Amino acid sequence: MKRLPEILGFTVLVATLGLAVALQGRADGAAKEAAGEADASAGNSFVIRNVRVFDGERDRGVATVVVRDGKIESVGAEGPIPDELPVVEGADKTLLPGLIDAHVHAWGDARRDAVRFGVTTAFDMHGVVDRLPRLRADRESLADTGQADLWASGYAVTAPGGHGTQYRFPVPAVDAGTDVPAFIAERLGEGVDFIKLIVEDMSAYPGAPALPTLAPAQVTAVINAAQGAGRLAVVHASTLDDSRHAIEAGADGLVHIFADRPVDQGFIDAALAGDAFVMPTLSVLAAFSGSDEGAALADDPQLGPLLTGEQRATLRAVIPGVPCNHRLQQATASVRALHEAGITILAGSDAPNPGTAHGVSLHGELELLVRAGLTPAQALAAATALPAKRFGINDRGRIAAGQRADLLLVNGDPLTDITATRAIAGVWKNGYRIERDPPVAVQAAEVLPEQTLISDFDGAAIQAAFGSWQVTTDQMAGGTSTVEHRLVPDGADGTAGALAVSGMIRPGFPFPWAGVMFFPAAEPMQPMDASARSTLVFRVRGDGRTYNAMLFSGPSVQGMPSTLAFQAGAEWSEVRLALADFAGADLSQLRGIAFTAGQPGGSFEFVLDHIELR
Repeated sequence: MKRLPEILGFTVLVATLGLAVALQGRADGAAKEAAGEADASAGNSFVIRNVRVFDGERDRGVATVVVRDGKIESVGAEGPIPDELPVVEGADKTLLPGLIDAHVHAWGDARRDAVRFGVTTAFDMHGVVDRLPRLRADRESLADTGQADLWASGYAVTAPGGHGTQYRFPVPAVDAGTDVPAFIAERLGEGVDFIKLIVEDMSAYPGAPALPTLAPAQVTAVINAAQGAGRLAVVHASTLDDSRHAIEAGADGLVHIFADRPVDQGFIDAALAGDAFVMPTLSVLAAFSGSDEGAALADDPQLGPLLTGEQRATLRAVIPGVPCNHRLQQATASVRALHEAGITILAGSDAPNPGTAHGVSLHGELELLVRAGLTPAQALAAATALPAKRFGINDRGRIAAGQRADLLLVNGDPLTDITATRAIAGVWKNGYRIERDPPVAVQAAEVLPEQTLISDFDGAAIQAAFGSWQVTTDQMAGGTSTVEHRLVPDGADGTAGALAVSGMIRPGFPFPWAGVMFFPAAEPMQPMDASARSTLVFRVRGDGRTYNAMLFSGPSVQGMPSTLAFQAGAEWSEVRLALADFAGADLSQLRGIAFTAGQPGGSFEFVLDHIELR
């Protein structure tokens, strides 16, 4: 069973590999926008007649909603309908404001994926700042963009080397000498919409290595500077103590619910006194609890057929080695207590972390909030009017005259059964109807060559019978661990050669790694069909450490790797790892196999020979 620090190390590795592709996806998405994606001829003026309306705050009963030029013109009882406007029949349906996901990390096609499931607005909680002017322009427009609008924190505020610094883009950090008001002024100059602080030392995760984090005085200073400049200050914290301090320091809200201990009266009193909100993000906590909430969404008959391969992969992604535990149960009980005390709850999914996906996971979060004691109407408010109100957004989140026509039409009555939000009959963004056709099926991967041997390392160069080898270290994410690989003589069983992998796992990076990676296709991370194979076999010797074999697979490079451990003793030994034991692996789309060292730190060396996929 893998320990949490190793698990999180894998998360960092796949996030780093995935981000490079994600950034390309973002560029591709921009090109599509420039070319014009949606058919504007359908127009953004229409009428929805005889539909039950939940306006973001209350049930308005059956009404007629008139939309003209992308904005809601009127909401009222059945009356004359303008002759020139097309009519959508709303009988036996419910009209909701477009949903707001209050916690995401959006790149690539995230905004398009979100809107297809009725999430028309989202709040990005950590990311690069070069896109901020474009995001602002998009959300101020009433054009047919075909994607959700995004409010963003830009770079989250963290300590040097702290959580949030590991995702391959430079993150300004606050240290002991930082002029905090000047630091916040720089963030405001970049165009951020709000300030997010990260207070995370990993103490909530037993066995995890400690991370540097913001000191209490720094937290207070950042909150004061942000609010003094007219911005909200929201906080990521994993412990009750850090969360209480953040609220007592004046934070506007928490972007996760703590799960190390149950909520206590002291926290409730502080949150009430400060009128603070909480985004529980129960969807991602479910993944850290060994729950299958994400897989259940992927299998939902109303949602599953509309998922992209990437959405399906992240929903089904599991965190290797996480046993079933009580974190979700404890967090749910805390949300119940907070809600009963009158503390505002906002809905956020933390997509696309393992077990979540953009758009679809907010429907799962609504169900989890209802399980935590909110009524369906309260859960819907937590995903519509309340986040708009708390973040000072005045043109969405409600169905009322003058509001932007971001709308979600569903069959049935989600005020009685919250899962009815999944029966989507229509989505409109800026009054334009969103195309929700199922994505094109993923093209079948090329089948692996017939030979089972990958490499015997007996030649003059590091080669594979198919595919290629590369080194991999945490340097790609800002770490300083080192690795080299070289051919050495005297392989296993007296063969000519073997592959030696050596290096240094260095401190100063939260989740260090170093090793080598085999890519089966001509291009790194391109999938190959290995479904006819059953076993990874190799010979190994080394320094006695435990190492990791990680199998990357599935329709997305952003999916979590499946991992098994192996020992590298002083003498050659054969390791046989059943491919079926790599939890959640999709062998029809094998992307890579890595052999890596991780914690503990220090020097390492292992030697590989005669690697096969049988």
